[in-house]
Amino acid sequence: MAGQWIEIGAADGGTFKGYVSVPESGSGPGILLLHEIFGVNATMRSVADYYAEEGYVVLVPDLFWRLEPGVELGYSDDDFSKALVYNESFDAKQGVKDVDDALKVLRARPECTGKVGALGFCLGGKLAYLMAARTDVDCAVSYYGVGIEKNLDEVDHVSCPMVFHFAELDHFVPAEARAQIGAAFSKRPEVELYSYPGCDHAFAASERATFNKPASLMAHSRSIALFRKVLGPHYDLDSLWQRHSDLEFVERSVDATMATMVPEPYVNHIPTLTGGVGYRDLFRFYKDHFIPKNPADAKLIPISRTIGADRIVDEVLFCFTHDIEIDWMLPGVPPTGKYVEVPLVAIVRFRGDKLYNEHIYWDQASVLVQIGLLERGNLPVVGVESAKKLVDETLPSNALMASWAKSAS
Repeated sequence: MAGQWIEIGAADGGTFKGYVSVPESGSGPGILLLHEIFGVNATMRSVADYYAEEGYVVLVPDLFWRLEPGVELGYSDDDFSKALVYNESFDAKQGVKDVDDALKVLRARPECTGKVGALGFCLGGKLAYLMAARTDVDCAVSYYGVGIEKNLDEVDHVSCPMVFHFAELDHFVPAEARAQIGAAFSKRPEVELYSYPGCDHAFAASERATFNKPASLMAHSRSIALFRKVLGPHYDLDSLWQRHSDLEFVERSVDATMATMVPEPYVNHIPTLTGGVGYRDLFRFYKDHFIPKNPADAKLIPISRTIGADRIVDEVLFCFTHDIEIDWMLPGVPPTGKYVEVPLVAIVRFRGDKLYNEHIYWDQASVLVQIGLLERGNLPVVGVESAKKLVDETLPSNALMASWAKSAS
């Protein structure tokens, strides 16, 4: 854990603790992180550190301090039973006043640049909604907040943008409750509601049995989109990605390339499963199998670039002469001297101002056809035609479909 514990003064007297995590830059907008019914446990502290990497100053206040300071439970059946007792005894009205006190403390910290958003899970998800209705928080994100439908009389008091994440199979927030919440916000375009098919309560909690990684990643991107829009910080992802690409293909510097990435990044070239997970493996991959294994004339021709809140989707033509064994694209294949053009798509995810991962896609069959390693025969594959048609959409379509001519009539 990278953070520290601080004392928070309550307006009616007394103090309670909160866990603070600060980005590497030393400052940023604020996020008030509202915990589940398990207290400020290791999972919540890791979420705080995660958002600190995204560029935020994160404070996780101890919501249960009036019941018992320092509650920190795991996810065993025993701990779950204890957590339910704390949840049933929790005074939500007083809890919102406490988090409002924490909000003031966060805003006053020198590391916090001003605006603050709320982010809550389960119990915290409900409190994030109540904060949006009862405090001056700048935006709020609620993950599977339990019991929100009982407070829908406060919808008109919500004056900031919000995102709600719900799970399709969540019996703690059943379909009827989700429908009521959706109807209440149906005419509020600044409030977004998302449902995740096949997911259950706590789908974003990595240590729980209901964890669903794809849904968790999608929800995180949607949350970051709101935080970036309302709070900042605003990073120039286009320049960051372009610099990374230049270091790989032009300057060919391993150390400088790795310096653009988070401490534990990963790269996955989907067609060949080449790349690396973690700094050591990825450094080795770049040093021995990627940067020195690109052909001398290798170049990327941009076709399109789509920039989101936390990622870039790059569509390019990768052009090269196969004059060297290309470990990452054609492992084990000796140089053929053939010239190749292939469409390539890179989906690049950022965490803050550093690259977190890359998913790289291309049509391996097209490459194999162009170097003479795959005979077309009756196979539904093409060669350089896929690259040519990407640039010129007027070239013929459906040439592989024998039935295309028959449907003309």
